[in-house]
Amino acid sequence: MNTSTPATDRLGPNLHEPLIRQGSAQIPTPHGIFELIAFAKTADEPMPTMAMVASGTDFSKPVLMRFHSECLTGDLFHSLRCDCGEQLEEAMRKTAKEGGVIIYLRQEGRGIGIINKLKAYQLQDKGADTIEANELLGLPVDNREYDSAIEIIQQLGITNVRLLTNNPLKVEAFAKTSVKVVERVGLEIAKRPENERYLNTKRDDMGHKLK
Repeated sequence: MNTSTPATDRLGPNLHEPLIRQGSAQIPTPHGIFELIAFAKTADEPMPTMAMVASGTDFSKPVLMRFHSECLTGDLFHSLRCDCGEQLEEAMRKTAKEGGVIIYLRQEGRGIGIINKLKAYQLQDKGADTIEANELLGLPVDNREYDSAIEIIQQLGITNVRLLTNNPLKVEAFAKTSVKVVERVGLEIAKRPENERYLNTKRDDMGHKLK
């Protein structure tokens, strides 16, 4: 099963336009202080890629790193249909404690957007799993890219990372880059009745490293 589209196809004609650091500020959170940095190609980009750099992070050592794709329903509205919001909170807790960086990527619903994601949820409520729902809508199972995240890592001067992920595709994204993944750090959230089927599908059909 082909679950993704080559990065060069997804990024379109602006593939080689560099992301530029457009602005930053110190953000205190319940977990600790982060420098929140907006990266975009233009200053008027309404949805820039965000980097959260925990206070005191030492870039000379392997940096604890999380690529987190936006999940409006989980991150903001605390939906229990997925583990995304809880993963973000745990990543913030870990990086604030140990030092680290979270790259917040604006690719809702594994790249299909919030409207299609809600349509997929309707199909899931009728019995489809997360893969089948996307396929019934004629959409890719996973349309995310990580080129922009790696570009930001390189701009920050990070050369070695400890990657917070259960998804082997995120590790593979570093294969032809100058950044080395020295360790994959699991980020597993306890199952709930509302997300058990979703997590089982990620494990059994999408190759995520879950118990």
